[in-house]
Amino acid sequence: MRKLPYVILGVVIAVIWIAWSIWPNYRQQRAIAQQLTKAAETPAQPAKRKSTPEPAGEIAFPLNSAAHDIRTDLRLVGETIETFRSNFPHDGNPAGSNSEITAALTGKNKLRFAFIPPTHPAINRDGELCDRWGTPFFFHAESATRMEVRSAGPDRKMWTDDDVAFTP
Repeated sequence: MRKLPYVILGVVIAVIWIAWSIWPNYRQQRAIAQQLTKAAETPAQPAKRKSTPEPAGEIAFPLNSAAHDIRTDLRLVGETIETFRSNFPHDGNPAGSNSEITAALTGKNKLRFAFIPPTHPAINRDGELCDRWGTPFFFHAESATRMEVRSAGPDRKMWTDDDVAFTP
């Protein structure tokens, strides 16, 4: 007889504990059910496809700036390519000609992310990324993870003594 109040108290505590632990899950499930009901009542909207690339990263903004030299420009281009590669680890470097690589860097990629603004002044009307003298850079993929970037230098002729190359 003396144990009966303790048993009843134990049962009451157990019921309160179970109710307390179930209540948040019940509220969460009820909220999810309400959202699903609301979604089912609302006509589906077709997914909007972005026609323009995402805003560009800031790495290449100072490219060809008067405050820097060609070595800094090449380092900026190299860093931009490294950033591209880090976002596409299975693809490696952007591939192709200068204009194809520039297209990939300006948003024509799987993520539609512009690593260089498409309107950057270093891009000529042929869609090529150019050095400070207006000569398109030469890109040479040494491997999937190494890309040499070469500037023709002030004489604007590739493969002469004043060329400057950078391989990150």
